[in-house]
Amino acid sequence: MIGIFDSGFGGLSVLKEIVSLLPGEKYLYYADSAHCPYGEKTREYVIDRALAISRLLMERGAEIIVVACNTATAAAIRTLRATWPDFPFVGMEPAVKPAALHTQSGVIGILATAGTLKGSNYLDLREKYSDKVKVTEHVGQGFVELVEKGILDGPEAESTVRASVSPLLDAGADTIVLGCTHYPFLEPVIRRVAGPDVEIINPAPAVARQTERLLPRRQETDKSITGHPDITVLSSGPSISNDTIARFLSL
Repeated sequence: MIGIFDSGFGGLSVLKEIVSLLPGEKYLYYADSAHCPYGEKTREYVIDRALAISRLLMERGAEIIVVACNTATAAAIRTLRATWPDFPFVGMEPAVKPAALHTQSGVIGILATAGTLKGSNYLDLREKYSDKVKVTEHVGQGFVELVEKGILDGPEAESTVRASVSPLLDAGADTIVLGCTHYPFLEPVIRRVAGPDVEIINPAPAVARQTERLLPRRQETDKSITGHPDITVLSSGPSISNDTIARFLSL
């Protein structure tokens, strides 16, 4: 079984990519909705939540855990791996490298939560590529809240997205990295606001490939399986309907 968790339902964007590679696996997804969003929480708070959720997923049979949250990865992935050194964890990494390789203007934009932008993983990546490209950042203010409410388009979504994307465009970014797993659900709006000449990079497909590589028994995976995947969704707080979950996974 593959365990996956996020501060809320944004990690379903990662689950969708993993299911497309591994349709025959069983999945247990945990949305920590009672504590969402993580972006403005302290590092210690997020670590405590990540430890508690990982323990729950293991107790329920998870053989690998995907931390489908950039903020939780930045705060807790090292602690998780140190606590369970023999257990496979897959985390999120802001796609600074592919953005740096793709940009023509020499300016890349990072949309992420405050917690991710302060994390050592991101800061190390930014430092590594800072002599090659200019990195400009902005918090996707209100993005997580929109997705948690299921507002993925319309005037409210567009005005919220425009407020955070415009500063990146004004700085000359021709490539924008989605540094939060909630943000891909707003990607159509982001693309509309950014325009056709701006590349949008979603790291979720790369995370799915890493999950496939690290999954125990991966040689036994049957990719010919069709039909509805075996997915169980748990939440620490307000949940969403099965129809909404299906909608998220089909986007």
